[in-house]
Amino acid sequence: MCAQYCISFADVEKARLNIQDFVHLTPVLTSSILNQVTGRNLFFKCELFQKTGSFKIRGALNAIRGLISATSEEKPKAVVTHSSGNHGQALAYAAKLEGIPAYIVVPRTAPDCKKMAIQAYGASIVCSEPTDESRENVTKRIVEEMEGIMVHPNQEPTVIAGQGTIALEVLNQVPLVDALVVPVGGGGMAAGIAIAIKTLRPSVKVYAAEPVNADDCYQSKLKGELIPNTHPPETIADGVKSSIGLNTWPIIRDLVDEVFTVTEDEIKYATQLVWERMKLLIEPTAGVGVAAVMSQHFQTVSPEVKNICIVLSGGNVDLTWVKAAAPFQSVSV
Repeated sequence: MCAQYCISFADVEKARLNIQDFVHLTPVLTSSILNQVTGRNLFFKCELFQKTGSFKIRGALNAIRGLISATSEEKPKAVVTHSSGNHGQALAYAAKLEGIPAYIVVPRTAPDCKKMAIQAYGASIVCSEPTDESRENVTKRIVEEMEGIMVHPNQEPTVIAGQGTIALEVLNQVPLVDALVVPVGGGGMAAGIAIAIKTLRPSVKVYAAEPVNADDCYQSKLKGELIPNTHPPETIADGVKSSIGLNTWPIIRDLVDEVFTVTEDEIKYATQLVWERMKLLIEPTAGVGVAAVMSQHFQTVSPEVKNICIVLSGGNVDLTWVKAAAPFQSVSV
C-alpha cells in the first residue's frame, strides 16, 4: 500500500502524533430518531466541534508542522492555499500558531462567514473567480510574489494524512463500526480515512457521498478513470465543489467501496433534520453524508452493514442560508 499511493498508514500515525496536542478529540453522538428513519445504528463523528469548526484543521496542522520540521533552520516566509473556506480557516489558524503569514485565495462566491473567519485568524484574503483556472492562476501568482509555500487543500500528502486521523479515533470510539460515510470534494478526507481503515480493519466499508451536481467522484469510479467536473458545480454544499485529484484518485479508486450521490433537496432535508432533531448546526456539506444514508440507493446496501459512522465534517454555517432554508420544507419524522 505504501508504494502505490501518496501516503502510507505510517504517515497517518505520524500525523496523529504531530497534531494530538493541538486538536480536539471530537465526540461521537447518536440519534434514536435517525436510527428509526434509516433502519441502521448511526454514529455521528462531530467534526463541527473541531477547532476552526471543521475537520480541516487536522490536515492543515500536520502540513504546517511538517514544514517547520523540514525547514528547521528558518520558518517559511509564507504559506498559501486556495479554499472555499474551511481549509482556509484551518491553515490560517495553524500558520498563526507558528507565526507564519498566510494568504488564502478564496472564490468571491464563498460564504461571508468563512471569509470573515479566515481574516479573524490573521490571514490575508485574495479573491478569485469561482473556477479552477482562476483559483490556480491567482494562487500561483501569490506564491511567487510572497515567496510562499503552497499547501494544497486536498492533494498535499501531509494534509491527506492529517485527515486520516479521524479514522483512528472512530475505530476507538465505535469498535463495532461496519462502515464510515464521508462527504467527498477533493477527496483528502475520504482518501486519508480509507488508508487508515483498510490497513487496520479491511472489512469496514468506506463510502463516499457527494452532490449529484458535483458527481466527479461517482463518475470517476463508474468509468475507472479520473473525470473532474467540467464546470463549477452549483450546490448548497460549498465544501465539496472541488474535484478529486491525482493524489486522492488512486486511493479512492482502490479503497473506497462505493460512492453515493444525493440531490440538493435531499441535502437540505438531511441538514435541517440534523438541526431540528439533533440540535447540531451542521453546514450543508456535513449533511451530504446524512442524506446519502437516508437515500433509497443506500437501502440496497447489505443489512449486515448495521453500525454506520457518518462524519459530520463541519459547522461553519452561513446564517443567511439558514434564514433562506428555514421555510424550505417542514421536517416530519
